[in-house]
Amino acid sequence: MNKSDFRPRIKGNIKAAYDNITSSTTRVLAIGDLHEPFCLTEYLDHCKEVYAKHNCNRVVFIGDVIDNHHSSYHDTDPDGLGGGKELELAIKKLGRWHKAFPIADVTIGNHDRLIRRKAFSGGVPKQWIKEYAEVLNVKGWNFTDRVVIDNVQYIHGESGRASKKAKDDMMSTVQGHRHTEFFTEFIVGANFRIFGCAVGCGIDHTSYAMAYGKNFKKPAIGCAVVFGGEYAINEPINL
Repeated sequence: MNKSDFRPRIKGNIKAAYDNITSSTTRVLAIGDLHEPFCLTEYLDHCKEVYAKHNCNRVVFIGDVIDNHHSSYHDTDPDGLGGGKELELAIKKLGRWHKAFPIADVTIGNHDRLIRRKAFSGGVPKQWIKEYAEVLNVKGWNFTDRVVIDNVQYIHGESGRASKKAKDDMMSTVQGHRHTEFFTEFIVGANFRIFGCAVGCGIDHTSYAMAYGKNFKKPAIGCAVVFGGEYAINEPINL
């Protein structure tokens, strides 16, 4: 492949910013909140297409790969799936993601943590709790609170907007959590340039598990790609 094969398919003045991208440049596909088993079926195909389009070589799931609606601290749907059935279906659907992206980092989201939070409040020692990858049958996925690649931090994003977090930490930041946010914003100073990137999500907002957000803005369905820690672009899905 030649150099142009690794350049984003974009137009305009920003295109010149990618002239230094080569085959050795780290190209990270950042995948938004899945909330399985309540993720749009089309979202996986979209992420696979973006991965191929930009010749990505790293994958980060930005968190909340499962929903755990049955264990929410908020009201749950009494007609919804029970804990066992929801987990069983989530594992089955995550299997499709694992097949497509067998090696990945996963930043742990607030929904992912629900069971551990309840175990902690119930006085259950952590020795009794299995690792996320074992429970979800996704060997090769590294679950962690924060990933740093090329001096860009990837977090779930519970502390506010991506641009604010980037400013607070003076470090380029990629995050999810806020389903309606989908942008890349650069912050430039006299001696620095960083960005905040909100990656969007893949949720099916019509599912009963998302009823809490029925009066919110429509979720932004998409993902993002980060090139060499220097630039990021958002890739919306066409629904």
